[in-house]
Amino acid sequence: MSALSIDASVPLDTAEQLEAALREIGATRYHSLHPFHKLLHGGKLNKGQVQAWALNRYYYQSTIPIKDAVVISRFRDRATRIEWRHRIEDHDGDIGNEGGIERWLKLTEGLGLDSAYVESTEGILPATRFAVEAYVHYVRDRSPLEAIASSLTELFAPNLHEERISGMLKHYDFVNADIMSYFKRRLTQAPRDADFALQYVKEHATSPAERRLVANALIFKTNVLWVQLDALYHAYVDGHVPPGAFVPAAN
Repeated sequence: MSALSIDASVPLDTAEQLEAALREIGATRYHSLHPFHKLLHGGKLNKGQVQAWALNRYYYQSTIPIKDAVVISRFRDRATRIEWRHRIEDHDGDIGNEGGIERWLKLTEGLGLDSAYVESTEGILPATRFAVEAYVHYVRDRSPLEAIASSLTELFAPNLHEERISGMLKHYDFVNADIMSYFKRRLTQAPRDADFALQYVKEHATSPAERRLVANALIFKTNVLWVQLDALYHAYVDGHVPPGAFVPAAN
């Protein structure tokens, strides 16, 4: 496959072949493989670098319910809208119920970042903003089938969350179980979401051409995730922080 699309030789004649192709994309392109994650989970980053990761990732997390609201707007089918809307509640929360955004702010606060600064998103990397906004534009502008398919990175998220929880708790004395609650909750939420999306694309992509669109949508999403880590590595590992972005305190 190329950086943007699945190879034309990959067979996509059946739903089962589609699922196999999707899982191969995840096995070779999911951001769990990125060098930045290897550093993060292996205890190789300092506190400032972990802060930079959490700060930038907040923009992605806080945009997910906006993305999901756009996905819902693409469907006249009421059943699909009902199924999808819990994703917004998962992140935004509800009256009296903590959501994923609040849990992420618990993480950033526990890492020593000011919540008002985090929520302002003033310190995030330009590449983070561009990648996340590209994701929202994608689900708005592409077909509803592709919009749902782009969420299929959730198939691969639970293993990453487990690795993150165990690795960060083991290696960083400034991390504790309480501030890692976002990832613990996603261990049950992500499989539920992924199961629906996978069954949806297997049922509604009825031709090789449509299955190719589904596969390419997943490739697009893996690129959205990967490029955010590229930017973090360039700025906070290689040391090329762009003007105006967050600069960690000296360790």
